[in-house]
Amino acid sequence: MPMTAFAVGAPGAPAQETVDLTGRWSGMLTAGAQQIEIVYNLQVGADDALIGTMDVPAQGATGIPLTTVDFDGRTLSLTFPVPGGGSYEGALSEDGGTITGTFTQAGQNIPMDLSRGEPAPPPTRPQEPRRPFPYEAIDVSFANEHAGVTLAGTLTIPHGSGPFPAAVLVSGSGPQDRDESLLGHKPFLVLADHLTRNGIAVLRYDDRGVGASTGDFSAATSADFADDALAAIHYLMEDNRVAPDAIGIVGHSEGGLVGPLAASRSEAVDYVVMLAGPGVTGLEVLVEQGRLINEAAGVPPEISEFNATLQTRLAAIASDTPDQQEAAERMNAAIDELAASTSPLVQEALAAQLSEESKGRTIEQMNSTWFRYFMTYDPRPALERTNVPVLALFGAKDLQVPPEQSSEEVRAALVRGGNDDATVRVMPGLNHLFQQAGTGSPTEYQSIEETFNVEALSVVSEWITRRFGVLPTAVNH
Repeated sequence: MPMTAFAVGAPGAPAQETVDLTGRWSGMLTAGAQQIEIVYNLQVGADDALIGTMDVPAQGATGIPLTTVDFDGRTLSLTFPVPGGGSYEGALSEDGGTITGTFTQAGQNIPMDLSRGEPAPPPTRPQEPRRPFPYEAIDVSFANEHAGVTLAGTLTIPHGSGPFPAAVLVSGSGPQDRDESLLGHKPFLVLADHLTRNGIAVLRYDDRGVGASTGDFSAATSADFADDALAAIHYLMEDNRVAPDAIGIVGHSEGGLVGPLAASRSEAVDYVVMLAGPGVTGLEVLVEQGRLINEAAGVPPEISEFNATLQTRLAAIASDTPDQQEAAERMNAAIDELAASTSPLVQEALAAQLSEESKGRTIEQMNSTWFRYFMTYDPRPALERTNVPVLALFGAKDLQVPPEQSSEEVRAALVRGGNDDATVRVMPGLNHLFQQAGTGSPTEYQSIEETFNVEALSVVSEWITRRFGVLPTAVNH
């Protein structure tokens, strides 16, 4: 599920001739039970001014331009665009190797010291498979003729004569490659490897407009991605190694709503696996997601309330204003009106988000074709029309698609539709990526070595093989 980010840039103060602050400065920010690395990369820009960027590796955030960089020879002061507004101020040590100071976000002050250093080595990913594989892996391409796009991917086929049950993997929101690569993890590579070792053929592919696939991702909606998934299923039906009546969709996050949408449109879909798939509208998910993530980060409730109200108001404008230019103008006026009506404390904390550049980015995102569709799309009618076997898995610590909000809605919709083979399960301790997690916050994703929990993988493969069978000769561990 998407998360809104803001970033702005501005020139800094003149660099000091006697002290060289350029380079990488990093520190560990302690927020509750979490420790998050913050990195500032400083350099000299035009007119000898210090400029820089901020990285938050655990969130996959890199190159965020610092709004201001000031150094008076002793004290370094930075500001940067994060939810609630952020700044850092600290004093340089006598030897120039450390900075002792305070990180501030949304009005909260947290001690954080910086030191010069090289980037830490990337965390290991022990689950990523390495060649040679005990199955065939081939690059393929197939067409969605209706959309005029060609999708490129990887087909993994178990050894043996088949025919094998098959899975089409559909990724979450945002442009994703065939491995659903994010934050150093490759969840779909790990999932495809596991399923294929257990006798299930798997087709995973680059989203349209990503990698080797053609098309324009920015102009597509979840409905278009459902068409792409159906094109993948029809491609597999032409392969004699695949059982044509045992092909399903395994979708993660937004892909979790794409599966039932495709199944409600076509009898070619024989089963659906929803991995953290929403059971309510996109707007409802985004508002609750924002509340939970802000709460986990210690953001004051007033800030969360402002963001929720803003999202709801902008979504309403997008919904009742078809013309995107008119909608953009109305959104801009709504942001200014809402900001003017809030408290000075909130205005100060959100100063970076309320800058003209950040407002423009927010409007561009929420006024986009994809966002307009996603915010108003209700997955429940498609679930009610889905009469093939359905497995819906949720992580109990998922803050992006909270199970408390979606799991029972998914279950209820399937019951209303009379689906007699539906399993809805919330797995303890797992986050949105189905990793064993501490808090479930997205800040943990990158630092966790596990890419995809083994028990969750087994639940998926065993559920499929119980319904569609597997040839003993196809199982290769």
